[in-house]
Amino acid sequence: MPYPVAGESPRDTPQWSALAQHAKEIKQTDLRRLFAQDPHRLDWSTLEVGPLYLDLSKNLITQESLRLLLGLAEARYLPEAIGAMLRGEHINVSEDRAVLHTALRHGATIAGPIDGIDVDHEVELVLSHMEEFVRSVRSNQRVGVTGKPFETIVNIGIGGSDLGPEMVTMALQDFSDPNRSMHFVSNIDPVAIGSIFKTCDPETTLFVVVSKTFSTLETLTNATAARQWLSQALADHPGAIEKHFVAVSTNEALVREFGIDPQNMFGFWDFIGGRYSVDSAVGLSIMLAIGPERFRSFLHGFAAIDEHLREAPLSENAPVLLGLLAVWYRNFFGAQSQAVLPYSERLARFPAYLQQLTMESNGKSVRLDGTTVDYGTGAIYWGEPGTDGQHAFYQLLHQGTILVPADFILFGEPLGGPDPQQDLLFANGLAQTRALAFGRNEEELEALGVPAALRPARRMPGNRPTTTIVAQRLTPEVLGALIALYEHSVFTQGVIWGINSFDQWGVELGKELASELVPTLSSPSVPTLNTLDASTIELVSRYRHMRGRPT
Repeated sequence: MPYPVAGESPRDTPQWSALAQHAKEIKQTDLRRLFAQDPHRLDWSTLEVGPLYLDLSKNLITQESLRLLLGLAEARYLPEAIGAMLRGEHINVSEDRAVLHTALRHGATIAGPIDGIDVDHEVELVLSHMEEFVRSVRSNQRVGVTGKPFETIVNIGIGGSDLGPEMVTMALQDFSDPNRSMHFVSNIDPVAIGSIFKTCDPETTLFVVVSKTFSTLETLTNATAARQWLSQALADHPGAIEKHFVAVSTNEALVREFGIDPQNMFGFWDFIGGRYSVDSAVGLSIMLAIGPERFRSFLHGFAAIDEHLREAPLSENAPVLLGLLAVWYRNFFGAQSQAVLPYSERLARFPAYLQQLTMESNGKSVRLDGTTVDYGTGAIYWGEPGTDGQHAFYQLLHQGTILVPADFILFGEPLGGPDPQQDLLFANGLAQTRALAFGRNEEELEALGVPAALRPARRMPGNRPTTTIVAQRLTPEVLGALIALYEHSVFTQGVIWGINSFDQWGVELGKELASELVPTLSSPSVPTLNTLDASTIELVSRYRHMRGRPT
């Protein structure tokens, strides 16, 4: 059966009905009982893939649960969908595009021309161009217009052009060049770019402007401000813009018009979505930070999961199982959010990165054929690192009235801090998964001597599902594998729901309306407002009054 299959709701399948019935049975049991009844539970609920170990045992599942979920995946043609993606078929139907982020890391994508492009060759050309440039900067062969080496890199982008590079650079800072500082600016708030100017020396600053079309409003506004700042500071040095700016884009004409030499432009392709582009030229700032060799190691981590996705049976396929668990909780337990809890300060931006990856991909309410869904789709992803979260929102996870499945990400070795504290950090993460799963009941509280009047408040119901992902340490390869794991989990969910995980039309309307409003806000004369709604008219008038403009 070819994929995508249009016009079919997963709710109409017998597998969905069977899962709905089975979920009622699971809700009548608890994790204490499930562990006690199955001494071999870990045999079928843990797996290793690449550098990652996954423990699914503390989820609200049995072997029968997995059998039924895998049956749903087969009924929704997931194996065919995986093959279609890797072959470069146009599974992004609303934009009539292939989806080939796996090609960026020479992963499991089928070799050969796709849409007339020799993808492997093109990817390697861009990677080689990036490596040549990065080596020239890191060796101080490429310098600023006054002859000083670049000590500061500023990445200007937004969305996938910012979240990915910033998250990865923060995560891998222990592998970064200590002689260069990295900054990221995305927000159009003038405070954001203004703060960058206060901390940077224009003679030693390199700007990396990341925009596929080179017309993204926020990115070009910040880039224009940076160009003006640099031009004023280095007014006595012709050619400063060409020396201090590079572009990651596909629009050579606009890059040249901005003042950047096209030789300093790094391209990518329409089949790479923004939130799937961190391992493309969008990752130029990452490569500047960690170097070409470690960037290649980063790509190898992705590729290991790509190969696993293609080769492993669904029953042993880590990203498929993660995706199916997301469907299980979203559609059969009513869970509306998913917590991601990395026990690593370096991964502080990882939940934010996953917000775009998951919510922009699967925040959809229509199926591939345009019909409206009648079931829940993408969940809200959120989280904070480690013990900070324990003292903020874990109370709700333990004793709240809503179910929030959680992924815990733990590491065996520390990075850059006191080694004994790693034991305490790991113990905290592990303890939380135990407390969430098994809780503390009335009998245990009594045995601890807790007064009867306090026991209701101290009781922990448990039965809160968690997945634990463990790696030796946070290396470039491990981070690449971790990102790919979630990428393919998102795809799995989208296939089950019959939605397009690779477009984002909901993002576009706000951009369009903002562009229309800017002249209304900034016009020196009284604008015509009769095409706007009453609320917007009032807010525009108040803003113009605050800025001293006629209303």
